[in-house]
Amino acid sequence: MKVVLIGQKWLAAQLLQQCLRQDIEVLGVIVPELAVGEAPDRLEVEAIAAGVPVCRVRGRVKAEHVPACDLILAAHAHAFIDGSARTRAAMGALGYHPSLLPRHRGRDAIRWVLHMREPVTGGSLYWMDDGADTGPVVAQDWCHIRPDDTAATLWRRDLAPMGLRLFAHVLNQLREGSPCKGKQQDVTLASWEPAWAQIKLGSK
Repeated sequence: MKVVLIGQKWLAAQLLQQCLRQDIEVLGVIVPELAVGEAPDRLEVEAIAAGVPVCRVRGRVKAEHVPACDLILAAHAHAFIDGSARTRAAMGALGYHPSLLPRHRGRDAIRWVLHMREPVTGGSLYWMDDGADTGPVVAQDWCHIRPDDTAATLWRRDLAPMGLRLFAHVLNQLREGSPCKGKQQDVTLASWEPAWAQIKLGSK
């Protein structure tokens, strides 16, 4: 299986290593464009060390950024992966979202689930489409939220490792020939929240 990995930080770097250990060929990684004076992301560092080509992209990921492959993997990827890019992958694009979709769509799902004082959350692996976290869900898992949790502690303890496990599970299924079509999200249960920074700026 040949994949392209789009993302950043711990989850994407660990997913890269996980793919390499499973003899999945990583044709390239796509990371966010660096700001002036910013150090390279850890995914970029890991990819260079492994001899994997790196592409830096600002904003939207397009077809020109993605080599032809079997599958796109999006891990901690805030860039929009447009339809032309997704068609470069024979199977499509799998993304990980740290909520129990269709609940808490949007880029700050963890902050919102804590703000709403929900006792349980989880992670979802889904086929990406033109919507915001709206595609068919392929795999999910859940975890308790502790009273003293922050977005960082919940992510590091439960949700990021959960993402790795879900990717490993589904990649194994795909390699064995399972279609893994996923289940359409129930729109009557869906919720979406804006970026947390927008709320904080609006409160000033």
